[in-house]
Amino acid sequence: MSQTSEPVATDSLRGRRALVAGGYGEIGSVISTHLAERGVDVAIAGLEREPAVKLAEQLATESNRTVGYQVNVTDREAVDQLVEDVTGAIGGIDILINCTGVLKVAPAEDFTEADWRAVIETNLMGAFWLSQSVGRLMIKSGEGGRIVHLSSVRGSVGLAMGGFTAYGASKAGVHLLTKQLAAEWGRHQISVNSVAAGFVRTKLSANAIQDEGLNQMVAARTPLGRVADVQEIANAALYLATEQSSFITGQVLYVDGGLTATQ
Repeated sequence: MSQTSEPVATDSLRGRRALVAGGYGEIGSVISTHLAERGVDVAIAGLEREPAVKLAEQLATESNRTVGYQVNVTDREAVDQLVEDVTGAIGGIDILINCTGVLKVAPAEDFTEADWRAVIETNLMGAFWLSQSVGRLMIKSGEGGRIVHLSSVRGSVGLAMGGFTAYGASKAGVHLLTKQLAAEWGRHQISVNSVAAGFVRTKLSANAIQDEGLNQMVAARTPLGRVADVQEIANAALYLATEQSSFITGQVLYVDGGLTATQ
Protein backbone atom coordinates (compact mmCIF):
# COMPACT_ATOMS: atom_id res chain seq x y z
CA MET A 1 0.00 0.00 0.00
CA SER A 2 1.37 3.40 -0.90
CA GLN A 3 1.93 6.25 1.53
CA THR A 4 -1.16 8.36 2.07
CA SER A 5 -1.71 11.95 3.12
CA GLU A 6 -5.46 11.63 3.54
CA PRO A 7 -6.77 12.67 6.98
CA VAL A 8 -8.56 10.24 9.26
CA ALA A 9 -12.35 10.58 9.38
CA THR A 10 -13.26 13.10 12.07
CA ASP A 11 -16.95 13.77 11.39
CA SER A 12 -17.85 12.69 14.93
CA LEU A 13 -16.01 15.77 16.24
CA ARG A 14 -18.39 18.36 14.81
CA GLY A 15 -19.51 20.78 17.51
CA ARG A 16 -16.73 19.83 19.92
CA ARG A 17 -14.24 22.26 21.48
CA ALA A 18 -10.50 21.66 21.28
CA LEU A 19 -7.32 23.19 22.63
CA VAL A 20 -4.28 22.38 20.49
CA ALA A 21 -1.10 23.33 22.34
CA GLY A 22 1.72 23.77 19.88
CA GLY A 23 -1.09 24.10 17.38
CA TYR A 24 0.74 26.14 14.77
CA GLY A 25 3.75 23.80 14.46
CA GLU A 26 4.23 21.43 11.56
CA ILE A 27 2.18 18.61 13.08
CA GLY A 28 0.01 20.85 15.22
CA SER A 29 -1.09 23.00 12.30
CA VAL A 30 -2.26 19.91 10.40
CA ILE A 31 -4.29 18.84 13.43
CA SER A 32 -5.71 22.34 13.99
CA THR A 33 -6.68 22.62 10.32
CA HIS A 34 -8.50 19.30 10.14
CA LEU A 35 -10.36 19.98 13.38
CA ALA A 36 -11.51 23.41 12.20
CA GLU A 37 -12.53 22.08 8.78
CA ARG A 38 -14.78 19.55 10.51
CA GLY A 39 -16.71 22.04 12.59
CA VAL A 40 -14.68 21.95 15.79
CA ASP A 41 -14.15 25.14 17.79
CA VAL A 42 -10.36 25.35 18.01
CA ALA A 43 -8.06 27.26 20.34
CA ILE A 44 -4.49 27.32 19.03
CA ALA A 45 -1.74 28.06 21.55
CA GLY A 46 2.02 28.30 21.43
CA LEU A 47 5.11 30.19 22.57
CA GLU A 48 4.47 32.99 20.07
CA ARG A 49 1.18 34.83 19.82
CA GLU A 50 1.39 36.03 16.22
CA PRO A 51 1.50 32.64 14.43
CA ALA A 52 -1.22 31.29 16.73
CA VAL A 53 -3.54 34.20 15.99
CA LYS A 54 -2.67 34.18 12.29
CA LEU A 55 -3.54 30.49 11.87
CA ALA A 56 -6.72 30.93 13.91
CA GLU A 57 -7.81 33.74 11.60
CA GLN A 58 -7.08 31.62 8.52
CA LEU A 59 -9.17 28.73 9.86
CA ALA A 60 -12.19 30.76 10.97
CA THR A 61 -15.48 29.87 9.28
CA GLU A 62 -19.15 30.58 9.85
CA SER A 63 -19.62 27.15 11.41
CA ASN A 64 -16.91 27.25 14.07
CA ARG A 65 -14.89 29.53 16.32
CA THR A 66 -11.08 29.71 16.17
CA VAL A 67 -8.88 31.68 18.55
CA GLY A 68 -5.14 32.01 19.07
CA TYR A 69 -3.14 32.43 22.27
CA GLN A 70 0.40 32.72 23.51
CA VAL A 71 1.47 30.38 26.31
CA ASN A 72 4.62 29.02 27.88
CA VAL A 73 3.63 25.55 29.03
CA THR A 74 6.43 25.46 31.60
CA ASP A 75 4.60 28.21 33.52
CA ARG A 76 1.81 26.62 35.52
CA GLU A 77 -0.03 29.88 36.14
CA ALA A 78 0.14 30.77 32.45
CA VAL A 79 -1.37 27.41 31.55
CA ASP A 80 -4.19 27.91 34.04
CA GLN A 81 -4.83 31.37 32.56
CA LEU A 82 -4.85 29.91 29.06
CA VAL A 83 -7.47 27.33 30.00
CA GLU A 84 -9.59 30.04 31.63
CA ASP A 85 -9.30 32.26 28.54
CA VAL A 86 -10.09 29.43 26.13
CA THR A 87 -13.12 28.44 28.20
CA GLY A 88 -14.39 31.99 28.05
CA ALA A 89 -13.88 32.19 24.29
CA ILE A 90 -15.30 28.85 23.10
CA GLY A 91 -17.33 27.73 26.10
CA GLY A 92 -15.21 24.83 27.33
CA ILE A 93 -12.66 22.21 26.31
CA ASP A 94 -13.67 18.71 25.24
CA ILE A 95 -10.34 17.82 23.63
CA LEU A 96 -6.76 18.65 24.51
CA ILE A 97 -4.09 17.75 21.97
CA ASN A 98 -0.61 18.59 23.21
CA CYS A 99 1.90 19.03 20.39
CA THR A 100 4.44 21.09 22.35
CA GLY A 101 7.99 19.85 22.53
CA VAL A 102 11.67 20.73 22.76
CA LEU A 103 14.47 18.62 21.30
CA LYS A 104 18.08 19.25 22.25
CA VAL A 105 20.72 16.72 21.24
CA ALA A 106 24.11 16.27 22.89
CA PRO A 107 26.26 13.43 24.27
CA ALA A 108 25.13 12.50 27.78
CA GLU A 109 28.48 13.49 29.26
CA ASP A 110 28.22 16.98 27.76
CA PHE A 111 24.55 17.76 28.38
CA THR A 112 24.20 21.11 30.14
CA GLU A 113 21.89 21.78 33.06
CA ALA A 114 20.13 24.54 31.14
CA ASP A 115 19.37 22.27 28.19
CA TRP A 116 18.27 19.42 30.46
CA ARG A 117 15.85 21.68 32.31
CA ALA A 118 14.50 23.17 29.09
CA VAL A 119 13.63 19.73 27.71
CA ILE A 120 12.18 18.23 30.90
CA GLU A 121 10.23 21.34 31.85
CA THR A 122 8.62 21.67 28.42
CA ASN A 123 8.08 18.06 27.41
CA LEU A 124 7.15 16.51 30.76
CA MET A 125 6.19 19.24 33.20
CA GLY A 126 4.35 21.15 30.48
CA ALA A 127 2.41 18.01 29.57
CA PHE A 128 1.33 17.67 33.19
CA TRP A 129 0.36 21.32 33.68
CA LEU A 130 -1.78 21.16 30.54
CA SER A 131 -3.34 17.85 31.56
CA GLN A 132 -3.99 18.98 35.10
CA SER A 133 -5.61 22.29 34.17
CA VAL A 134 -7.77 20.86 31.38
CA GLY A 135 -8.49 17.74 33.46
CA ARG A 136 -9.88 19.85 36.29
CA LEU A 137 -12.18 21.59 33.82
CA MET A 138 -13.36 18.29 32.35
CA ILE A 139 -14.00 16.80 35.78
CA LYS A 140 -15.99 19.87 36.82
CA SER A 141 -18.08 19.79 33.65
CA GLY A 142 -19.02 16.16 34.21
CA GLU A 143 -18.96 15.57 30.45
CA GLY A 144 -15.63 13.74 30.16
CA GLY A 145 -13.14 14.47 27.43
CA ARG A 146 -10.10 13.41 25.43
CA ILE A 147 -6.46 14.22 26.16
CA VAL A 148 -3.81 13.29 23.59
CA HIS A 149 -0.07 13.94 23.92
CA LEU A 150 2.40 13.73 21.06
CA SER A 151 5.37 11.67 22.19
CA SER A 152 8.20 9.66 20.63
CA VAL A 153 9.65 6.18 20.31
CA ARG A 154 12.67 7.64 22.12
CA GLY A 155 10.58 7.37 25.28
CA SER A 156 10.81 3.59 24.99
CA VAL A 157 14.04 2.75 23.18
CA GLY A 158 17.52 4.20 23.35
CA LEU A 159 19.82 5.07 20.48
CA ALA A 160 23.41 3.84 20.59
CA MET A 161 24.63 6.90 18.72
CA GLY A 162 23.54 8.92 21.76
CA GLY A 163 22.27 12.44 22.19
CA PHE A 164 18.74 11.78 23.44
CA THR A 165 19.14 11.50 27.23
CA ALA A 166 16.89 14.43 28.16
CA TYR A 167 14.44 13.96 25.30
CA GLY A 168 14.09 10.22 25.92
CA ALA A 169 13.69 10.70 29.66
CA SER A 170 11.03 13.36 29.14
CA LYS A 171 9.03 11.20 26.72
CA ALA A 172 9.31 8.13 28.95
CA GLY A 173 7.79 10.31 31.65
CA VAL A 174 4.96 11.28 29.32
CA HIS A 175 4.23 7.61 28.67
CA LEU A 176 3.86 6.82 32.36
CA LEU A 177 1.97 10.08 32.94
CA THR A 178 -0.48 8.97 30.25
CA LYS A 179 -1.14 5.67 31.98
CA GLN A 180 -1.47 7.17 35.45
CA LEU A 181 -3.86 9.93 34.40
CA ALA A 182 -5.94 7.41 32.45
CA ALA A 183 -6.14 5.20 35.53
CA GLU A 184 -7.20 8.08 37.79
CA TRP A 185 -9.56 9.90 35.45
CA GLY A 186 -11.32 7.00 33.76
CA ARG A 187 -14.15 7.27 36.28
CA HIS A 188 -14.72 10.80 34.96
CA GLN A 189 -14.95 9.47 31.37
CA ILE A 190 -11.70 11.25 30.47
CA SER A 191 -9.46 9.27 28.15
CA VAL A 192 -5.74 9.97 28.09
CA ASN A 193 -3.48 8.60 25.36
CA SER A 194 -0.19 9.36 23.64
CA VAL A 195 1.09 9.06 20.09
CA ALA A 196 4.70 7.86 20.04
CA ALA A 197 6.08 8.92 16.70
CA GLY A 198 9.00 7.42 14.91
CA PHE A 199 11.36 9.74 13.10
CA VAL A 200 9.51 12.54 11.27
CA ARG A 201 11.17 15.06 9.01
CA THR A 202 10.26 18.41 10.56
CA LYS A 203 12.13 21.66 11.08
CA LEU A 204 12.49 20.73 14.76
CA SER A 205 14.29 17.48 13.99
CA ALA A 206 16.30 18.97 11.14
CA ASN A 207 17.62 21.78 13.32
CA ALA A 208 18.54 19.42 16.16
CA ILE A 209 19.84 16.48 14.11
CA GLN A 210 22.09 17.82 11.37
CA ASP A 211 23.34 14.38 10.44
CA GLU A 212 22.03 12.86 7.23
CA GLY A 213 23.80 9.62 8.13
CA LEU A 214 21.59 9.28 11.21
CA ASN A 215 18.49 9.96 9.12
CA GLN A 216 19.47 7.25 6.66
CA MET A 217 20.29 4.80 9.46
CA VAL A 218 16.88 5.30 11.10
CA ALA A 219 15.09 4.76 7.79
CA ALA A 220 17.15 1.63 7.13
CA ARG A 221 16.28 0.19 10.56
CA THR A 222 12.57 0.91 10.11
CA PRO A 223 10.69 -2.10 8.63
CA LEU A 224 8.66 0.15 6.32
CA GLY A 225 11.94 1.61 5.09
CA ARG A 226 11.18 5.30 5.47
CA VAL A 227 10.42 8.05 7.97
CA ALA A 228 6.94 9.32 8.75
CA ASP A 229 4.95 12.07 7.10
CA VAL A 230 3.49 14.71 9.42
CA GLN A 231 -0.01 13.78 8.26
CA GLU A 232 0.47 10.21 9.47
CA ILE A 233 1.27 11.42 12.97
CA ALA A 234 -1.61 13.89 12.91
CA ASN A 235 -3.99 11.13 11.79
CA ALA A 236 -3.18 9.08 14.89
CA ALA A 237 -3.81 12.02 17.20
CA LEU A 238 -7.07 12.84 15.45
CA TYR A 239 -8.20 9.22 15.72
CA LEU A 240 -7.62 9.25 19.48
CA ALA A 241 -9.78 12.38 19.71
CA THR A 242 -12.77 10.85 17.92
CA GLU A 243 -15.60 8.61 19.06
CA GLN A 244 -13.97 5.83 17.04
CA SER A 245 -11.49 5.45 19.93
CA SER A 246 -14.10 5.63 22.70
CA PHE A 247 -12.84 2.55 24.59
CA ILE A 248 -9.13 3.35 24.29
CA THR A 249 -7.33 5.00 27.20
CA GLY A 250 -3.98 4.76 28.91
CA GLN A 251 -2.31 3.71 25.66
CA VAL A 252 0.85 4.73 23.86
CA LEU A 253 0.14 4.34 20.15
CA TYR A 254 3.38 3.77 18.25
CA VAL A 255 3.33 5.32 14.80
CA ASP A 256 6.84 4.30 13.87
CA GLY A 257 6.81 2.16 10.74
CA GLY A 258 7.55 -0.89 12.87
CA LEU A 259 10.75 0.47 14.45
CA THR A 260 9.95 -0.59 18.02
CA ALA A 261 8.91 -4.03 16.83
CA THR A 262 12.57 -4.65 16.00
CA GLN A 263 13.92 -3.63 19.41
